[in-house]
Amino acid sequence: MRRDRTSFLVNWLNSSTRKPLVIRGARQVGKTWLIRDLANLQQRKLIELNFEKRPDLESLFSSNDPKEILINIAASTGSKLELSKTILFLDEIQAAPHLLEKLRWFAEDMPELPVIAAGSLLDFALAKHEFSMPVGRIGYLYLEPLSFEEFLDAIKEHELRAYLQNYDWNLTIPEAIHSQLIRLIKEYLVVGGMPAAVSSWAAEKAPDAVNQIHFDLLATYRDDFAKYSGRLTIDRLEDVMNSVPRQLGKKFVYKDANSEVNSTSLKQALDLLSKARVCHRIVSTSANGLPLGAEADEKFSKVIMLDCGLCAASLGLSLHQLRSVSEISMINSGGMAEQLAGQLLRTLPPAYIPPTLYYWQRGKQGAEAEVDYILQHENQVIPIEVKAGTTGTLKSLHQFMKEKKKITAVRVNSDVPRLGPVHMKDSLGDVIEYNLLSIPFYLLGQLHRLINSSG
Repeated sequence: MRRDRTSFLVNWLNSSTRKPLVIRGARQVGKTWLIRDLANLQQRKLIELNFEKRPDLESLFSSNDPKEILINIAASTGSKLELSKTILFLDEIQAAPHLLEKLRWFAEDMPELPVIAAGSLLDFALAKHEFSMPVGRIGYLYLEPLSFEEFLDAIKEHELRAYLQNYDWNLTIPEAIHSQLIRLIKEYLVVGGMPAAVSSWAAEKAPDAVNQIHFDLLATYRDDFAKYSGRLTIDRLEDVMNSVPRQLGKKFVYKDANSEVNSTSLKQALDLLSKARVCHRIVSTSANGLPLGAEADEKFSKVIMLDCGLCAASLGLSLHQLRSVSEISMINSGGMAEQLAGQLLRTLPPAYIPPTLYYWQRGKQGAEAEVDYILQHENQVIPIEVKAGTTGTLKSLHQFMKEKKKITAVRVNSDVPRLGPVHMKDSLGDVIEYNLLSIPFYLLGQLHRLINSSG
């Protein structure tokens, strides 16, 4: 399976201003595979040190001198290191977090050696911050589950991927292609983007095998709980992880996760699951301007899971069930549609920018309104509503556009793409006008390009 982040890594590897790179992502999203594939593609020798499997390897880095460190590594691994032909890969570095500060010496004293570090629970090490991070001397790459475009590549639908990447507003998508893409996005909704699940699906097309992989992955995350349960009981982490799929599309309510314990411990559990990237918060923002995070209100957040396939498995949803439902937004009362949209939106930022999600709500009594996602597009604030069919009400979206005086909005549904103006009057007689981009779920990966070409 090819990953789109590979092109970023190739550019990084061949850059004259290359710095050590830290890859951040949840367990099993393909970090290790990505680096092995890079070494293979670029015909570089890979020196791979896994500090979870071999904690004793940390002792090789007792010096701050990269030359001495490399002598130790060569002696330990039996591999001579030619700087211009090697990649040094420090895997599961959260098991030896102090090594992160050693990266500065490679950046300063041995820039000719490409060094990559990765870790599934790296955010825990960074949160503790009992050491000096080499600010300005390292770069980051954020890795998510496979996007829908990557999924199409994996199942050998290369022409359909090319079709999406070349689609523009002047084209009419034939019903045959539209229905095929809707079928495949439903497939993606159940299979998800975790590499092991996608690889199995591409090879065998066996739903039961994929389902087993999902439950194995969920068990792996639960096994991980023991590693960070010192501050929290495993039960609270289980409570939250089980509750997220059931609360999709709604403000996350701690008492709905477990009404018999205090919300403080459940909040801590959600914080930890977010750090592990098993769950992602969608934080409320006023959306008056950029950056969106400047007006975020952490007290109000919705939560999605890392992956729609894991979510579907948790809810007991099968591919057979989904194929019999004509509209994705009808599944799980619309919760899975928001999960799918959020997951795909997280694949849009450049590799070096941490993916974050926001939504907008107005809590004024009697005039509540909510827009599912708020996106930064260049210097614009773009609201995104996830709706059923072509007729789903856009009352909240109209309200947002009136209050914020924006000119472009996006609706995501299962219909063919449509682009056109909205011109209406609200209950007060005020005129609301804006440009509405209505796109199917399968075009979310092309969103920035389609916004640029809509004007």
